[in-house]
Amino acid sequence: MTTARHIVALLRSHIDGDEDRFLSIATQLAAHQARQGHGKLAQELRELIDIAKGKGATVGRRGAGPVPLAQPKGELSNLLSARYSDIRLNSMVLAPDLEARLARVLTEQRQQQRLRARGLQPRRKLLLVGPPGSGKTMTASALAGELKLPLFTVLYQGLIGKLMGETATRLRLVFDAIAVQRGVYFFDEFDAIGSQRSQSNDVGEIRRVLNSFLQFLENDDGPSLIIAATNHPEMLDKAVFRRFDDVINYGLPDPEIARGILEAHLTGFNLSDIHWSSVLEATAGLSQAEVSRAADEAAKIAVLEDSNEIETSTLLSTVAERKAVIN
Repeated sequence: MTTARHIVALLRSHIDGDEDRFLSIATQLAAHQARQGHGKLAQELRELIDIAKGKGATVGRRGAGPVPLAQPKGELSNLLSARYSDIRLNSMVLAPDLEARLARVLTEQRQQQRLRARGLQPRRKLLLVGPPGSGKTMTASALAGELKLPLFTVLYQGLIGKLMGETATRLRLVFDAIAVQRGVYFFDEFDAIGSQRSQSNDVGEIRRVLNSFLQFLENDDGPSLIIAATNHPEMLDKAVFRRFDDVINYGLPDPEIARGILEAHLTGFNLSDIHWSSVLEATAGLSQAEVSRAADEAAKIAVLEDSNEIETSTLLSTVAERKAVIN
């Protein structure tokens, strides 16, 4: 639909008193302007739409409440899952440098109006790199929770099509949604679409999909936070790294982080008799997620034994179980 047709449809819906259709068309117009490269106009339209909804999601209500969650409809329902997150950064045990980098993202997001007023862009396109279970997915949830934004996770089973050009077309729908509905958009296992274009088994389609993604990502200047995560950075095309505002690396927990995770998950239990050096030595090589599971298993054993104390032997046993699972 052209801009002129959008205007006609807006006037008709207004005359008919059809507020839902009026807002729907206005949303389509904002997306159309974003695709045309009119980023500032698109953002202004989105802000006015939020005001019209009585929500004030992007202006005038800092800290007031979560941005309204519009559940994906139609074909988008097969491409995105949507939810609110109750996770916060203080729910995570993070290394100081990683915590500082994520705090900087939050500060720039919360103060983005000040940055944009001076012609500066906040960090809003993040690539998270690290081994499985190191906290990348939890980070996306925590950022959404901190910013009170909906978390939209891209569903690859709906995105990846069998026909030539089908995936790129669906990817455009996702980026149209990113331009219209403010939220945190999470591309987990990003190597599924971001792998190197020079691989010998490349038949051309993945090259087109990656080119489309890079183009959409570069052209997007909306208010949403876009987060991609991968366990295999070596598989990613080099051009991918240049398109993100920040590349954040995750690693396995050191002994201090491992102890923090164990203590956080065992709050309320007596840990005074734990022989920490032996337990922490045993956790070497486990991810944050596996350390968390070991702690939870130890807590269940204590509860079922009607005990309020966690014993060293119990923790060593549950840690050994987790190592056996991953090895």
